[in-house]
Amino acid sequence: MLFLIPPSETKADGGGSIKITQAHLTFGGLDQTRDEVLAAYIKATGDQDIRQAPTMAAINRYTGTLYAAIHGRGLKGTPTVNNSLNTDELARARSMVLIQSALFGAIAATDLIPNYKVSPSKLICGINLKRVWPAPHEQFAWARLAAGPVIDLRSKAYADLAPLPENIDAYTVTVFVERADGSREQLNHFNKKAKGQLVRAALTASKEPQTIAELKACAKKVGLKLEINSKALTLITTEAT
Repeated sequence: MLFLIPPSETKADGGGSIKITQAHLTFGGLDQTRDEVLAAYIKATGDQDIRQAPTMAAINRYTGTLYAAIHGRGLKGTPTVNNSLNTDELARARSMVLIQSALFGAIAATDLIPNYKVSPSKLICGINLKRVWPAPHEQFAWARLAAGPVIDLRSKAYADLAPLPENIDAYTVTVFVERADGSREQLNHFNKKAKGQLVRAALTASKEPQTIAELKACAKKVGLKLEINSKALTLITTEAT
């Protein structure tokens, strides 16, 4: 099973001494396009230092709502505010989680990346990311994916950067909150937390889920419900925040 998730706009500062040119990102076939996009980014931002900037694992670099939920972080002032995946959970994330970066393309959760800021929907010095990323992903990334299943948790903007081919056993996820009276409301921004909780459930389970049925069981253990309708999954939470 593989989770495909978006990055976050908010990112942690700092990192280690390994530079992006030494990081050996997953899917080396994407490197030519990565170089082109990175060169355009440097030209657009004037950030000549990004190739020498400190790096850290992508799953730690990104700090938005989705990632806070993956790490199991609580609200500010609570004992869990600084929670982080442990060594075993990070090892599982390396093989189970791919992140769709606008700057680097698909990367593994533990690939080392610098701090940066790129919108998936904007041109970078004339480069349209929705035009340059799909073909190399289909050839060098998606063709190497296992049989599945792939749980696609990306937002539309990031999914458009590299659509999955039809031959991949992929599932999209829609999140609803269920009220006490049984009524449901589809979540927009707050869906990120529930999606992060689903990923965390898989990463922290005693046994790595291999099927949708096993993922459903993982979700149930953390208070989430997962309903299956062909290739569409409905994730149901009882909280909206």
